[in-house]
Amino acid sequence: MNSLDLPKAPEDTRVVVAMSGGVDSSVVAALLKREGYDVVGITLQLYDHGAATHRRGACCAGQDIHDARRAAEVIGIPHYVLDYEDRFREAVIDRFADSYLQGETPIPCVECNRSIKFRDLLSTAQDLGADVLATGHYVASRALAHGGRALHRALDPARDQSYFLYATTPAQLDLLRFPLGERPKDETRALAKAFGLAVADKPDSQDICFVPQGRYQDVIARLRPDAVRPGEIVHLDGRRLGRHDGIIGFTVGQRRGLNVAAGEPLYVVRLEPGEARVVVGPREALATSVIRLADPNWLGDAPLDAARDLPVAVRVRSTREPRPATLTWNPDGLCAEITLATPEDGVSPGQACVIYADDGPRARVLGGGTIRRVAAERLAAA
Repeated sequence: MNSLDLPKAPEDTRVVVAMSGGVDSSVVAALLKREGYDVVGITLQLYDHGAATHRRGACCAGQDIHDARRAAEVIGIPHYVLDYEDRFREAVIDRFADSYLQGETPIPCVECNRSIKFRDLLSTAQDLGADVLATGHYVASRALAHGGRALHRALDPARDQSYFLYATTPAQLDLLRFPLGERPKDETRALAKAFGLAVADKPDSQDICFVPQGRYQDVIARLRPDAVRPGEIVHLDGRRLGRHDGIIGFTVGQRRGLNVAAGEPLYVVRLEPGEARVVVGPREALATSVIRLADPNWLGDAPLDAARDLPVAVRVRSTREPRPATLTWNPDGLCAEITLATPEDGVSPGQACVIYADDGPRARVLGGGTIRRVAAERLAAA
């Protein structure tokens, strides 16, 4: 077995590397080339990059395509740029806008990985005769004793991207490799300098790559100009506190920018898109104990529909550590139901809830889903 867990010599193993133009994917390509693999670099043009070309921290923009091409030249590998702009707009940007208008807080990176990189690009890699597709994500993939592969949190906890990759399917995992999952970020940058890559000190990309000025509300208003409606800001107790220009300017758990006076700290408790209403209340109204997940993706060994009070750990935000919980399959709602051991604040529909085997630093990813419903007691507070 070679270093990619394939029974072939490196020189007989074709690897397509998804090169975003950043330091991580460039180092992956250089490492695999150094090991003797047949490496091909592919960069995706995902959106009209003109406005974002010079934005510090942007990804998949014009400068990134140039950086990826230059890195491929230094490494000595063929490099291709594929125009996926139409696919990206339909699968990611349009869904992002529609989700916000429904009062949700979506995560476009999850959908990009699921629909563009690990579906469309993976298929293209196979058309090119690749044995595997490698990326610069910080997540670990390990072979299972009974076949298949398991996804684990990365060695570097500060860089772990497992939250954004929970939707990867078992079939995709068999064809994906993440060479940086067992390396710390500082080692990656040191390797980039050793390889002579100009991107060694390039800033990391931001999550929402297609928002050039960092204001997603502007993007949504441009894409759906007739759908943004003003409405009321109301307290949980029914008081009308003010008005707003559109629910796209608010997220569950938000405190700043409400522009209402009530004599107490107030937080966005929920959004009601049908009435264009923002409901606010005290912080304790944010506490959530039960979460229902839509469109679950399962990577565990036992079937998901057999789960009954299964001890797990979950992440409800990318910035939070996994917390103890239990998982049960709800046959009536045809959904996965998470019961948190300790209530969490700011659990928002549209966000991802990622399920781990435990709360350890190298825990296995068991899957996850999109948050659709939250605790009954919080709903009752309406």
